[in-house]
Amino acid sequence: MKSIKDRAIKIGIVGVGRGMAFARCAKYVNMEVVALCDVREDKLKEIEKEQKIAVYTDYNKFLEHDMDAVILANYFNEHAPFAIKALKAGKHVLSETSCNSTLAEGVDLCRTVEKADLIYMLAENYPYTKFNQEMKQIYSSGEIGEVVYAEGEYNHPMDLVSRFKLAPGRYHWRWHIPPTYYNTHALAPLMYITETMPIKVNALSIANREIDQKSMKVCDPGCVILCRMDNGAVFRLFGLGLPGHSIWYRVHGTKGAMETTRGPGYFGPEQVRVWHEEWELKPGQVRERTYVPEWPKLGEIAEKAGHGGGDFWVLYYFGEAIKKGEQPYLDVYRGVTMSSVGILAWKSALEDGRPYDMPNFRNENERKKYENDYWSPFPKDAGPGQPPSSILGKIQPSKEAEELARKIWTEIGDIEAVKTL
Repeated sequence: MKSIKDRAIKIGIVGVGRGMAFARCAKYVNMEVVALCDVREDKLKEIEKEQKIAVYTDYNKFLEHDMDAVILANYFNEHAPFAIKALKAGKHVLSETSCNSTLAEGVDLCRTVEKADLIYMLAENYPYTKFNQEMKQIYSSGEIGEVVYAEGEYNHPMDLVSRFKLAPGRYHWRWHIPPTYYNTHALAPLMYITETMPIKVNALSIANREIDQKSMKVCDPGCVILCRMDNGAVFRLFGLGLPGHSIWYRVHGTKGAMETTRGPGYFGPEQVRVWHEEWELKPGQVRERTYVPEWPKLGEIAEKAGHGGGDFWVLYYFGEAIKKGEQPYLDVYRGVTMSSVGILAWKSALEDGRPYDMPNFRNENERKKYENDYWSPFPKDAGPGQPPSSILGKIQPSKEAEELARKIWTEIGDIEAVKTL
């Protein structure tokens, strides 16, 4: 594996919406943005004029640009094919959630990373918030013992107008994503804190059409996922878009417990609460403490980044991995496993909670069984045997929702989105 030590890492970014958050953080981690790629030519021209960066609408041409790494901030369900192409073109890859939208894509991605001998990292930022890094330190110290149960919540409702603007077009992935698929914000911090891996998954979906009747969503608004971990622990995950914003984590160990306090997510001064049973206290140990943690390092820079500092740390660890020539914690195996939790959980939800075993994506004999598994609820993968995005079956948006979509998409000038109605 080639490493880079004495110069800035040259990066190209795919997706000039979410991707520009990474572009703004690049200067803090000795990275230089040298190329951008997007299908929106008007947006590219604006950026090119302001920042003098090479821009491309053709991904293949983009990959020919002189750069070391590619950051994928394109659509949720389209990352794996882009990542595989970049790796085959000799580029390191940082991929936003999710790594793969089918099990077959996950198998292909693991094989490609192994063959390319390049860095691949999942750009999952929630493990690196201040409070989750603090809980990682506490867990690593042994204070609460070994995890036996943990909870992770990422529930992020959004006002109707913002949702329409964020998801232009009837077939945009946000209108079709089952609630289990967006699980990594809930699961990744718990895995990072405890260094455990899921080996079995089951889930129940929460179907309520009243919540989304004015939107174009044809998927369920919420779910609960249970993961059996490789040490025997059980993790409960909750999300995705039910009323009541919630970003929260709790870990119970054999010697105590800890959690983040309830609050406004990563936007506020989150606290960490640690507590023990009275009969288990060690000399000098307090029964309970609640406090605002400090950053482990580089706090002033992290505070300037998005997602509670997580965007900075993702780029920081990606850069460190490239320079050292060593895969990061959020490597392809953990990334694909987390992404596959969402897929297997949706299979489970459609069967009212049947448990599914998680394949070991490091093991070729195990993953070979799934190399042709293209089961997917997204419209781009439509075909015989493909599942619905709701446990209620195939759903059609209401006439009211279509009228509102037409109005908002016309107002923002997205004629192509209007044409999908």
